[in-house]
Amino acid sequence: MAGWLRIVLVHPYQQGDRIEINGVRGDVIDIRVMRTTLMEIGGWVDADQSTGRLVHIPNAWVFLYPVYNYTQGFRFIWNELSVTVTFRSDWQAARDIMESLARESTAIVERQVAEEIRQMSREFLIHYSILTPFVYVRIVENGIRLTLRYLCEARKRRGTEHALTVSILEAFRRHGGIELAYPAVQVALPDTPQFGPLPPTDHDAPGTRPPDRPHGP
Repeated sequence: MAGWLRIVLVHPYQQGDRIEINGVRGDVIDIRVMRTTLMEIGGWVDADQSTGRLVHIPNAWVFLYPVYNYTQGFRFIWNELSVTVTFRSDWQAARDIMESLARESTAIVERQVAEEIRQMSREFLIHYSILTPFVYVRIVENGIRLTLRYLCEARKRRGTEHALTVSILEAFRRHGGIELAYPAVQVALPDTPQFGPLPPTDHDAPGTRPPDRPHGP
């Protein structure tokens, strides 16, 4: 009952919010004196989609565990989509393709986000200077990892990720110079260059040869 009173007065969540508490995630569909009922998301279902199960949690959990609210006052979250390309791929073109497609799909979202941030800044110390999608580049064992970071609605994370992935794969196919990397074993000569020809050494110059090695006694 004390937990229910806290929920009513403090509003850590209300009906319609998407929350996570003590590892349980879902949409709040009912709040009663003794318990809160969620429509579960996640579980055996990949990403943030419904499993169809109802989860009843005790209201006392609001005193015991942190409450993560996906939608209260701000309906958007940052999502990341990672793609790894081979070292010989045109990774600069791959990065530009990912940024361009993400900006096309999030143009409307950015305007909505900017308005909600202005409203939230009246109550919370929140400031975002960059809202446009951005691709981070990182070298990993089997290639170059490109991580696209973009804003999307909390309930549309999987849908936007699917749409972007399909568009990115199609754009990579049309470009022709981009290969997806995967774990593999490669055999190469020790002097095989990764980025263009190796610079000539002294003994490669015409008219020169390596110094003779001294012979034994």
